[in-house]
Amino acid sequence: MDETLDKLGRTIADAQATHVLGYAIANGELTVTATTADIVGVARFLRDDPRCRFVNLIDITAVDWPAREKRFDIVYHLLSPYLNQRVRVKIETDEGTPVPSIIEVFPGADWFERETYDLYGVLFVGHPDMRRLLTDYGFEGHPLRKDFPLTGYVEVRWDDEQKRVVYEPVRLNQEFRNFDFLSPWEGTEYPLPGDEKASGNGKGG
Repeated sequence: MDETLDKLGRTIADAQATHVLGYAIANGELTVTATTADIVGVARFLRDDPRCRFVNLIDITAVDWPAREKRFDIVYHLLSPYLNQRVRVKIETDEGTPVPSIIEVFPGADWFERETYDLYGVLFVGHPDMRRLLTDYGFEGHPLRKDFPLTGYVEVRWDDEQKRVVYEPVRLNQEFRNFDFLSPWEGTEYPLPGDEKASGNGKGG
């Protein structure tokens, strides 16, 4: 399997020498690293070249590396039913540099790119409808960034007085409680709920 993937990786790297930085094989999977500015050309080559024919776009997502100057890996997963092979393509970008959209090559990239923008904040140039996809209107931040707080920034609730949904800063209303991990069979120093009648004179209530 690795020999087949290595041959495919060399084919892609040689044919796209100015656009592909390299390739690697790990866990039986081929990963190609491409230059960000040339991702559209690389995607078109992978789709159209008879040695590849990766005609199915499976997914587009991102990986956040906050400590890195170019903190985002944009990751494309493609399938070739003709070769019965998959390929992963990676490019890099920072917070302020948009990525070319591949929607002209794969129209199915539409919602994948919108999702990546919504959850990571990566913009795609040339996308016809670059709006959030999964979060609500007025949502602040991008929830899959590593520096996004687990509680979020705002919470949503229904306000009976205003008769509408309102956004408010997150408040952690639940107080810390003392949890008792004693088994009820070992006995506790306080009556358990429902045992109040057992603390009387033994007569039925």
